[in-house]
Amino acid sequence: MSSGCAQREGSWAGVTGESLPQQPEWYAIRTRSRHEKMVSQQLEQQGIETFLPLIKRTHKWSDRTKEVELPLFAGYNFVRVIQSSPERLRVLRAHGVAGFVGINGAGTAIPESQIQDIRTLLASKVDFEEHTFLRVGQRVRVRGGSLDGVEGILAAQNEDRSLVISLEPIQRSLSVRIQGYTVEPV
Repeated sequence: MSSGCAQREGSWAGVTGESLPQQPEWYAIRTRSRHEKMVSQQLEQQGIETFLPLIKRTHKWSDRTKEVELPLFAGYNFVRVIQSSPERLRVLRAHGVAGFVGINGAGTAIPESQIQDIRTLLASKVDFEEHTFLRVGQRVRVRGGSLDGVEGILAAQNEDRSLVISLEPIQRSLSVRIQGYTVEPV
């Protein structure tokens, strides 16, 4: 019984402020439309580490063609801060920042490896396409082909991309491979 008390006391020690110093982590922030570059410049001038992934696209107007740099994720920017630091407030006060992305605007930390993966992809100059964010287990609808309009649960991605069509009232399901079909969230 005394070991349980000691364990509880130990866990309280971390809560009362004896925890390790926090390390800066990456967070996504929402920005006003077309303010991504301005927000990034403002925050960098304040000494806050930012990451704004940019891609080059060719735009054609009636009188000219020009290559422009656009944000990879329109309306978003990334900052590396300590969540409980004054930097967080400086980020929120920057002109064009709408807030942190996460539950109740608190911000959800993004693993360093995911930020590095984006940097590696952009530096490699390989072709890639944007793709709708889909989760296994998410309800989706097939677009195009002979299965156009069919809805179901995405059962797998990559090599064995399949869709489970369920008839809930009779509790029966069918599984169909949808490799080559376009799917969208319902």
